[in-house]
Order: sequence, then C-alpha cells, then structure tokens
Amino acid sequence: MTTVIIAEKPDAAEHIAHALAEKNLKEKKNELGVNWWEFERGGTKHIVVAAVGHLFNLKQKAKAGWTYPIFDVEWAPSFKIRKQSAFSEKYFRTLEQLAKVGSKYVIACDYDNEGSVIGYNILRFIYKVNDANRMKFSTLTKPDLIKAYNEMSPHLDWQNIEAGLARHQLDFYYGVNTSRALMLAIKKASPRFAILSAGRVQGPVLCLLAEREAEIAKFKPEPYWQLQLHLLLGKLELIADYEKDKIWKEDEAKKIFAACKGKPAIVKDIVTKKYKQAPPVPFNITSLQTEAYRLFGYSPQQTMAIAQKLYTSAYISYPRTSSEKLPPQIGYRDILLALSKNKKYEKLCKALLALPSLRPVEGKRTDPAHEAIHPTVEPPKRELTGPFAKIYDLICRRFMAHFATEAVRESMQIVLDVNGHRFSTTGRRTLEKGWMEFYGPYAKFDEIILPELKKGDRLNVKKLDMLSKETSPPPRWSQAAIIKEMEKRNLGTRATRAAILQTLYDRSYIMDKTIRVTNLGMAIAKVLKKYVPDLVDEKLTRKFEKELEQIFEGKTKKEKVFEQAKKALIKISDEFRSHEDDIGKELGKAIVATQEDKSTLGKCIKCEDGILKVLFSPWTKKSFVGCSNYNRCAKCGFTKKACKCKCPVCGGEKGKCKDEWKVKGWMPKCSTGYPLPFGATVQRLDKICDKCKTPIIQVVRKGKRPFRMCLDPKCETKAEWGKPRKKVAKKVIKKK
Repeated sequence: MTTVIIAEKPDAAEHIAHALAEKNLKEKKNELGVNWWEFERGGTKHIVVAAVGHLFNLKQKAKAGWTYPIFDVEWAPSFKIRKQSAFSEKYFRTLEQLAKVGSKYVIACDYDNEGSVIGYNILRFIYKVNDANRMKFSTLTKPDLIKAYNEMSPHLDWQNIEAGLARHQLDFYYGVNTSRALMLAIKKASPRFAILSAGRVQGPVLCLLAEREAEIAKFKPEPYWQLQLHLLLGKLELIADYEKDKIWKEDEAKKIFAACKGKPAIVKDIVTKKYKQAPPVPFNITSLQTEAYRLFGYSPQQTMAIAQKLYTSAYISYPRTSSEKLPPQIGYRDILLALSKNKKYEKLCKALLALPSLRPVEGKRTDPAHEAIHPTVEPPKRELTGPFAKIYDLICRRFMAHFATEAVRESMQIVLDVNGHRFSTTGRRTLEKGWMEFYGPYAKFDEIILPELKKGDRLNVKKLDMLSKETSPPPRWSQAAIIKEMEKRNLGTRATRAAILQTLYDRSYIMDKTIRVTNLGMAIAKVLKKYVPDLVDEKLTRKFEKELEQIFEGKTKKEKVFEQAKKALIKISDEFRSHEDDIGKELGKAIVATQEDKSTLGKCIKCEDGILKVLFSPWTKKSFVGCSNYNRCAKCGFTKKACKCKCPVCGGEKGKCKDEWKVKGWMPKCSTGYPLPFGATVQRLDKICDKCKTPIIQVVRKGKRPFRMCLDPKCETKAEWGKPRKKVAKKVIKKK
C-alpha cells in the first residue's frame, strides 16, 4: 500500500514531505532530474510528488484549420500544445512513472479553482482515477499541514473543480475565437503582422482604459485663479488659501487681490477637532497589490509573484484570497511569538503579547476557502533581501497593526480675516500613535503642526499671490487603481486580474506604469465597440461571472452556461465576418502607428532631422538602434530603393568598388548606430543622458530586474561597467 500525495509546486511538495514524515524521509531523483520524497507515516509508505502548475490545457479537438467559431475542445498535455510549457514534460513523465506504485491518492494542491483543476486532471488523465482524498490548508507550516492531513476530506472538492473547469472552457471559447477573428481580419487587410487577442474580460477592461484615454484627449482646460496668503510666524512660513478654491473670473480675482494686498491678517476663528483613526483591515490580494504599488511601485503581477514565492517558502499564508478576516484558529499569539524572535519586531510583539486579549480589526470581505494574508509561525531562516524583504515586512507590520489601538489625531483650522475676505490654513498632528507605531514607515500621514494662536491675533503677511491655473484632465489609471476598479466591477478574479493586465501590456495595447493606451489599443477598443459590442459588454461579462459563482454554489450546471456562451459567440463571430474588411483596415493602420511609436527612441544627435529607432539586422539577427536617415541617400535624400545616384569612382559598375555602398552608387545620409543588449526588450523613457546626450532607455529581461542606460556604449556613465566589483572586507568584532 502506497499513498501518493500530489502537490502543485516543487517547493510545496518539499514542505509537505518534511511536515508529514515520521521517520526515514528519503529524497529521490529520477533520470529527468525531478525530485520526489518517500517516507513512512502510520505504517504506510507515502510519496510526495509535485506538478508544476497546469500540466494539461485545452486545445481544439477537430483539425478543421484556423477558423472560427470552434467549440469542440479537449484537454491535452501542456508540453504538447505550448512551446513555453516544454519544461513541464519532465514533471508529467515523473508522475507517469509513479502511477505504477500508487494505491491511494491525496490531492494537496492549492485549495481554489485552479489548484483543484490541476489535481483533478492529473488524477483522471495520468492515474485514471476519478476521486481521491483532499487536503485543505492556507499555510505551508508544519502544524497546518499535519492538521490538513489528519482532517483531509475523503473526496475531492467538486465545487471548486466544476467551477474551475467551467472557467477554463469559457475563457478558451472566448479567447481562441475572438483572437482568431481579429488576426484573420488583419491578415486579410493589413501589410503588417501583430499577435492580437480579445478575451472575455480583456475586452471590457481595454475599453474601460480606452474610455479614460478618450476623456483625456477630448479634455479642454478651463482657466481659473487662486489666491494664496503667505504668513510668517517666527521662522515658520504658512500658506493660507482663499475660501473659494477656484475663482472662475479673472476680474473677480483681481478685485479681491487688490482689496487684500497690503492688509493685515487677523485670526477670526480657530476650529480644533480630535478624531480616532482605526487600524487598516487585513490584506487580501487586491489591497496587498494596491499598497505595494503605492509604497514601492511594484506592478500587480510583480507583487503576486513575490507573494506566491513567500507562500511556497511557508513565510506567509495563501495570497490569492478575497478575505479580510483573521479567525482565531490561525493562532495570533503563536505568530507574534514567532515574529518576536526577529529583533526588528521584538519590542512591538512584546507590547502586543502583554495585552489581556488579542482581537484583530477585520474588514467585510470573506473567502470560503482562505483567511486574509498574514505571516506564519515559520519566519525566514535567512534574512530576506530586495522586494521579498519589503513585501514580507509590509505583511508583518500590517498584521501587528491589526491588534493595536486606534490612533488619535487632531486637526486645527485657522480662519483669517483680510479686509473682509476669508482665508484659512489647516494643520494636523498625531496625539497618540496607536497602530501607526506598528505599521511603521508605511503609516504616512501629513504632520503640519501650527503654532498656538488665539482669536484677534494679528499675523505678519509676507506676500499675497494670485495664481493663474487651468483645470486638469482626469488622471490616467495606475496599475493598482485599475486592479481595484476591476474588482469593484467584478471583472476577472483575484487570481486572474494581474495576468489580464499583463496581457494588455504584452499585446502592446497599453504602455507605461501610469497606463497610456496605445494607438493599437484605442483601435481595438473602437472596432470592438463599433462592430462587436457584445464582446466588450460589461453586463455580459458580469453575467457569466455570476453564473460561474453559481456553478461553485451548485445552483447551476456548467453545460447550461456553455450553451449560453456558444450562442453569444456565434453572434459575435457573425458580426466579425460581416465587418472583416473594415476591422482589418482600421487595425492595420493602428498596428503600423503603434509599432512605429514603440520603436522610436528620440532624436539623432549627429544629424538634424534624423530619428533614432529600434531596427532589426537580418545579417546579425540582432536588434540595434539606428538613425532613420541610415536608409536615405546622402546626395539625393531618397531611400535606398529609390536612389539613382552613381558612384563618382566607378560609375556604379559592379565589381569595381569594394565598398558595398559604392558598388550600388549609394551612401547613407547618416550612419549613426548603437548596439542593444541581447535577448531583452527596451522601453522609451523620454529622457536624455546628461553626459552623452543620447536617449535613456529601460532594459527589461525576463526574470531579471530592469535597469536603465543611455545608448552610447562609450559614455562615461559606463566607465565602471564590466569591471569586477570590489569586495568589502567584513569587520570582525571580538567579544571582550
């Protein structure tokens, strides 16, 4: 009798094995280089083996060619249908090898739609089994894993499985059919190629971003005026604003300015208010992504990846949660005791542990499977660095803040009279830190402490300003703000929102941290809204989201949802076909404009009218930066193909001149060029190097931290590049 426990990732498998092994834990490795673990528990041999995410994905069943709509799909090994999933084959083969020894199976993948589908597909396609035991846990700590094993369900979590299978199939229907429709339209009517997609959630989100972009483009600024009074109170300078925030008529502003200029400011009233500020509620994945973006500038996708790694290292609880609740079962005191071993948190934890009882502040949101994000009883054994240290510290400090008292703050408004006109200034200060002390550097609030004043005091006016301003357009969405808006509108899920946003970046529909919709993104949104409005209808997307929730709750069947989706997609496909030429032409123009925009880095410093662009060399198979005049004749200004100039040496006869350009009787107008890092993408920053005056770019390599550089490889800013780093000698402190 052998029990095979299937984990979702290798890190999780190792934690499970070490937690459950009573004796004789053995680490095995096959010829493919994949580890698994063997041990005994309760007199039974156990094997813990890992998948590596989804080992199966959906594909078109019938070989009907590249057409749409298609609904005949099947599950197949990921490595057979996706090049980027080739690495998963060795895990697939390892699970196959262990099929011969297993007599009982336990699914220990993440307890959610995705994890349940991963485990179920392995069971039915590799092990030919339809049911198994199910472990449920929110952390990878030893106590939680032992409890999950001892209390595991005798059956699979069919609600998660049914909802997960339905979501995968529904998203595949939408993704494959709409993407094919777009790309076939492009192929038919455009000279340029681009990989396009428009999914069930992707379309509405793109339209939401495009609407904001259109608002900004249409915005017409309106002039207004503001009056500001500069006061001197000893060495402190304060600014008091006129009671009207915006004065829309210049004559009115001038009239008030003339009446107040040179007049004293007399304190008319002082309004002081004390108020309490409650601690922040526990993190779910959306609020963690929002806070990480606000504090560190991390993208939602980056925060998700960091949190997932901290989870699989057993340092925090499961991050893909909607909950803002912290049940007592997680062991508040045990977690605080564990954190107190870290010198950074020792004093703070001791203060909380001294309290007669521990009651965390909680939010309203819940999750049926997992609690809110929190640190575990197993803190890092080694000191974390970089983004992992920052996110872990943020989660720990947030957790401690939940148990602390409210902060007490005070606001003070001073109302001033200047020749019958009211000005005011407001100060704020913290009287009792409360939870702010525990949240530390992340509790950022304005501290403007005003001096003690009383009614009738006459203040020294330094100057009076009349500021001329214009109204601003609505701000662009930040990455964190759009994730929050998606949650508010019920677009996507907590696990998919960051990936959907990343897809929009990958398709060149959007760019920049503060999201700017590209020409292509605007065109996609426009044609979808114009020709296939159902595809970008938020109501339809929300309707399917609700039905997917109903599948989880057992209130409806996935087959019923599929039939509704097929009807909607057949209608969408018909609309695509009837406007295929128009869609292709409109998108073709946008593809050209977007590709040109992305490849343009700035002006050439060596010629007057040249533009530096990212180009591709068919000879070296590498990208480089070259001047747009590189392809223009120095004599006539025409492109290389159109130039008819002859070489003054040989008259353009082949074989007489060794120089390739002279053979064709042609010389480039500008030969400026710069190399680019291999295997990386570059992003324009619209900044110029102070030293060499070439554009500065951001270089992005997969799995590595982005960095910035100027284009000139000989620039003095790169003087130290390539040189070995100096080793810093560590000081040895001897104890007396």
